[in-house]
Amino acid sequence: MGSMRIKRNRPPPSLNEIRSRARQFAADWRDAKHERRQAQSFWMRFFEIFGMRGERVSSFEESAKREGKKGGFIDLLYPGHLLVEHKSAGEDLDKAMQQAMEYLPSLSEEKLPKYVVVCDFARFLFRDLRENKTTAFDLAELPDFIELFGFIAGYEKQNIRREDPVNEQAAELMAGVYDELREANYGEDSAAFLVRVLFCLFADDTGIFERGLFSSFIRERTAEDGGDLGEKLNRLFEELDKPENKRMKNLDEHLARFPFVDGALFSGRISTASFDSALREKILRACDFDWSKISPAVFGSLFQYAMDAKTQRDEGRHYTSEDNILKIAEPLFLDKLHADFAAAKAAKSRARLEKFHKKLAALTFLDPACGCGNFLIVAYREVRRLELELLREMYPEGTQMLDLEISALSKIDVDSFYGIELDDFSTRIAEVALWLTDHQMNRELSAEFGDDYRRIPLKKQPNIKCANALTMDWNEVVPQSGLSYILGNPPFVGKDYLNERQRAEMEELFGGVQGAGNLDYVSAWYLKAARYMQGADMTCAFVSTNSIAQGQQVAPLWRALQPEGVRIHFAHRTFGWESKARGAAHVHVIIVGFGVKDAAQKLIYEYDTPKSAPHKTAAANINGYLADAADVIVESRTRPLSPVLEMVNGSKAADGGNLILTDEEKEEFLRQEPAAEKFLRPYLSAFDFINNVKRWCLWLADANPAELRKLPRTMARIEAVRSFRAKSKDAITRALAEKPMLFVAPRQPESDYLLVPSVSSAQRQYVPVGYIPADVVVSDAAFAVPNATHYEFGIITSAMHMAWMRAVSGRLKSDYRYSASLVYNTFPWPTPTAAQKQKITECAESVLATRANYPDSSLADLYNATVMPPDLLDAHRSLDKAVDRAYRAAPFKGERGRLEYLFAEYQKLAHPALPPEKRRRKKPKRR
Repeated sequence: MGSMRIKRNRPPPSLNEIRSRARQFAADWRDAKHERRQAQSFWMRFFEIFGMRGERVSSFEESAKREGKKGGFIDLLYPGHLLVEHKSAGEDLDKAMQQAMEYLPSLSEEKLPKYVVVCDFARFLFRDLRENKTTAFDLAELPDFIELFGFIAGYEKQNIRREDPVNEQAAELMAGVYDELREANYGEDSAAFLVRVLFCLFADDTGIFERGLFSSFIRERTAEDGGDLGEKLNRLFEELDKPENKRMKNLDEHLARFPFVDGALFSGRISTASFDSALREKILRACDFDWSKISPAVFGSLFQYAMDAKTQRDEGRHYTSEDNILKIAEPLFLDKLHADFAAAKAAKSRARLEKFHKKLAALTFLDPACGCGNFLIVAYREVRRLELELLREMYPEGTQMLDLEISALSKIDVDSFYGIELDDFSTRIAEVALWLTDHQMNRELSAEFGDDYRRIPLKKQPNIKCANALTMDWNEVVPQSGLSYILGNPPFVGKDYLNERQRAEMEELFGGVQGAGNLDYVSAWYLKAARYMQGADMTCAFVSTNSIAQGQQVAPLWRALQPEGVRIHFAHRTFGWESKARGAAHVHVIIVGFGVKDAAQKLIYEYDTPKSAPHKTAAANINGYLADAADVIVESRTRPLSPVLEMVNGSKAADGGNLILTDEEKEEFLRQEPAAEKFLRPYLSAFDFINNVKRWCLWLADANPAELRKLPRTMARIEAVRSFRAKSKDAITRALAEKPMLFVAPRQPESDYLLVPSVSSAQRQYVPVGYIPADVVVSDAAFAVPNATHYEFGIITSAMHMAWMRAVSGRLKSDYRYSASLVYNTFPWPTPTAAQKQKITECAESVLATRANYPDSSLADLYNATVMPPDLLDAHRSLDKAVDRAYRAAPFKGERGRLEYLFAEYQKLAHPALPPEKRRRKKPKRR
């Protein structure tokens, strides 16, 4: 087996060599203890790890003032880079760090370091002043942390982090340039112009151009008033699109130093932008950022800045953080690839490693709603980083050398990454961002193997197509036989916000599927992907609004997906999706990974709260509700599936607020019209019930017209109701303007009833329910079960019913949205013995009695997940056990066990005549 040597064009050693030297250094100095005798030798030898002579770039014992104290001496200062405070073994390093920091205010700007290190030979504290981050490690661990000091050899580790404030500041600044150009009516070329400038800024700091070449071009070759800047930039763009041998021989010396870029980035002339001094200054301020540290994913944020809020909502575009992208990438492909790599390493076989390298090089990715390319950027970066790990294993330190160019090492390029995007600006940004990511990864490769590797001119380019993904054949972008993975974040547009074009696309795709009109826009990508995947060996994962896995959307979506053979491989249940970008969405989402072939291992990622970290569990099967249970579609019903009491909706007012009064409004109303008191009744919505809010309503169902005529303030409210309804867009509401004294839908129970809130916080373990007297009017924001006994209360408030509700109900953001037709009417009730029923009743009464011990607490207080009273929690736990035993004697293993059982029971009750193999619905006809 041959080994290799990379041809180096620069003196710094590779990081592998640096790590090897660091190991030897740690061994040589493990017994050092005395600052005065050994510190200077320690640091001179330390610099030699990086091929540097410390005395040439740094000074020892430099005089400096300490803030608020007398003068002192800095143990070591590498101006502009590093300050070291060294102590004898065992001294307090935290105190030493404080001492070192006191020197900083006295240093000139050019000497001010980026890093401060304190050390006692055995231990290091390394503080990055830019990130205000401190890292602690022992001398023996130095090889593992040596990249922190990479700046000594000219290396700086690329930390691509969306959260870096520099990313946000740079994006804000360039967004300001874009906004000003648009306001000045620059036109459609503003997108292409901005993308070209962004590339130049990045190239200026990352070795594509000579460092600072673009910055100096603007400062030295353009007028301070900005009048010629647009023309000069366009001339630069023209030269960047020309090979050096085709440029004019008398070309301006500064322009001639720019390299040929190619890759279609600078092809085609764009109109000349008009600048003034302020706009030129913004470009120069952008030059002051260190663009080598900017994540290409910031381009997605930049694009979002450039869009107004209405466009974002209409198109459903939302910036995706890198952390959230990895929630897709890891279970979709990264975890498997890392496992394969680990197996290849363990085999200690060069052939296995080379085979794995070929596998990596053959991978292809498609994002069919790619926006600015964030998913493709992160996927490309992670695959390239895995390849770098592989190359370290294939070409370890100390092997005999053969000449080989570094360009022969990496077999992965941007042309294996495909995207479809409707917006032309986003398409251009995605292309450039992938090129920049490629250059960043080439820099990491260079740092590892000690050569300066650049793919300039750009020979290959990302395959990003500007098109409508829902109306085109994806095979036109990449044939299905040549694709490995589909991933992305399709638009978040709810069914009520679809525009005419989007609605037509949905109808074309889902034609013939019952209930498809209830589906959100994102569901179209699921069906399109499922059809594209037929007969191919690939998997897919999408981020989606959580509504498609809850409530009334599950049935129509899976009526369309089941006939295509779709199987869920992994799923992230509801979590919060946030972005710091301007106008960003704050929504609750899911992630679904699926294929048309089954997976050997299935995983569910659960979140205790929408903001918490997920915990992973294996699943036997994942159904459309993202539950570990049978593939069941729960259909809405007008009557309960089990022989139980009916649940009714509360009364709908549709009154413009004229029949409803707060407690304060009621007092003022009766002060002016006391005779109206007989028509006022307590009124409860779900929120009122849970939070002990008092409200009232005018209930005029049995009012005598003669009495009403004597109540002018009541009559004024009735007239206001008439006017409100007459202006309604709803025909039924307009018709009921003729009966303004009545609720639009009066459904008040004649007996006492059990109130069930329509919306309740997802933070609660139990949705609070309770008994209400018949004279209290329940609003349409709650449900009622008239004549309910304590047995019904016990079942409805049990863990079994809560598990069902959480699985099949809809959501309002992350809150549970209870439904009589979809939750209560579909719930499989138990068939208890008389003794079991009595036990449930007794436990339910214990819950009610325990609540009564807290008369000053609202149900919101009592069911707060953090401070729920222990005795109330114990009472519920006893009730849960009693209800569980009414279903079966064996205990359930938590909520997942309950759901598995309930879905199976639902299938038996809803489809008693059909054997399992015949329960799958007929495949809808494609249009």
